[in-house]
Amino acid sequence: MTHPQSLAARASDPPPIPAVRADETGMPRRPMLLWVRSGTAHVRLDDAAPYCLERGQGIWIPAEGWRDRVIATEPGTVAFPLLPQATVGAGAPGTPTRFDVPGGWQDWLIQHFNLQVTPYSAHGYPQGAIADLLRPAGRRHGERDPDIALSAPTVPRAGGARALAEELLRDPALDLTLEQWASRVLCSARSLRRGFVADTGLTFEQWRLACRLSAAVELLAAGYDVDQVAARIGFASRNGLTRAFKQRFGRTPHEFGKEVLRQVATGGAATLGERATAARQTDAMVSMLGPGETRAAPDLLPATRTPPHANESHVLTWVYRGSGYLDIGDQRYERERGVATWIPAGADHVTVLRENSVSLPLGNASTGDLQLTEPLQARFSPSWDDYLMFCSVSARSRLRPVDYDPRHILGLFAEQVAAQRALSVPMPTEPRARAAAIDYLRRLGAPGGSPALDVPVEVHRAFRDQTGMTFARWRYAARMRIARDLLVGGAKPSSVARRLGYAHLPTFSTAFSRFHGMSPREYQEREAGQS
Repeated sequence: MTHPQSLAARASDPPPIPAVRADETGMPRRPMLLWVRSGTAHVRLDDAAPYCLERGQGIWIPAEGWRDRVIATEPGTVAFPLLPQATVGAGAPGTPTRFDVPGGWQDWLIQHFNLQVTPYSAHGYPQGAIADLLRPAGRRHGERDPDIALSAPTVPRAGGARALAEELLRDPALDLTLEQWASRVLCSARSLRRGFVADTGLTFEQWRLACRLSAAVELLAAGYDVDQVAARIGFASRNGLTRAFKQRFGRTPHEFGKEVLRQVATGGAATLGERATAARQTDAMVSMLGPGETRAAPDLLPATRTPPHANESHVLTWVYRGSGYLDIGDQRYERERGVATWIPAGADHVTVLRENSVSLPLGNASTGDLQLTEPLQARFSPSWDDYLMFCSVSARSRLRPVDYDPRHILGLFAEQVAAQRALSVPMPTEPRARAAAIDYLRRLGAPGGSPALDVPVEVHRAFRDQTGMTFARWRYAARMRIARDLLVGGAKPSSVARRLGYAHLPTFSTAFSRFHGMSPREYQEREAGQS
């Protein structure tokens, strides 16, 4: 069990939460449930009087009946925009509806936002079982059938095409032309067409149909009827889905659904996959808008996991409630309440949340902005909850400040790391000396070179008077004590050396041995034996 570069808690206050504004004029219309966790939000539809929502209140906005939608929040507000599938089925109000969010639903709504913007899902209906149901008559189990492709189609690598594909995977019912998509993902229609054919071997239209049929298989296996599935995945009618499904799989969706139900009745699997999970979540969310007797929240939040995957950029994710873990190769990194973890770009990994746990993504960083080869963690106190939720909503939705800078999360994390590192070393109290110490700790091992060491004579004197060490000796002690904490947390000596600015492992090992009386490996093995 590995705890990557774990750091102690910080008691300082988070930054203030700014006001935000999201003008969705001209954007594709989708239903939305907006929930205000704290503060005040205002929603204006066309020229009507705005709705004012206070803490604990929400509003359901259907996809139709309005042209322009503007959302604005006052400073200090955390509001979650929840976007269900384009067609949510029967039961959803056809007009804007304001309501109070029951207390038991609030963490569930936060987790629903997480499921909406990350690849978390429950375990799916076994692919082998579905393949058997769809395999043409006379073909034996295990025999290769090039016409049976049950998983979602390959996602293009090109930026604009990839963004389009990922949005369609989340909601196959989105019915935009390629020109409309081009405007939405800031890419030309020609580039999108070229990206799909080059990376997937399919035209955009072929890829979208494959995406919708893959979703149909999963929803039918979860027990939805043909009409519900057709509406949820973007077919104009049941007949359209039936024709496409039969042409693709050799049987009608109704026949396939009946066979799934028969298998479940005789003891087969009945768990939900990613799309079916999202559909059930949407159904539950709509039930919250109904009469009191239908508004009971789920008893527990289910355990969730991502499929094995790698990110193109570093991703920062934070555990708001409960616990989970991150698996990279044969290493398991535990994630606890309050811990934010940078997941390195390019690392194949699986992230898991245990039952009754909630996590949220806080932002991304490019490999040029952050040098990271293994997970890096910092712990935030509960006083940061609202601010970090605000960061997550800003990073993964259009509800963000006008001057939003996605790189701000790098500075926020660096400040947190510096404050927590300060707990491992004696700190001067004189303001200028303390500022120099924090600056050194924040920039230690950061991209762009070593921290500046040129400080006034008065600062050197304050270090000697208040810590008993010269500034140079204090820097050495800081590096060695931080190295000790990282080694205890499970980081490899080579990684610790890089994080602390040593170009070569032997140089770091010699400095560590001189300070602690043993090598980094010996220290790590001794601490592991005592735990």
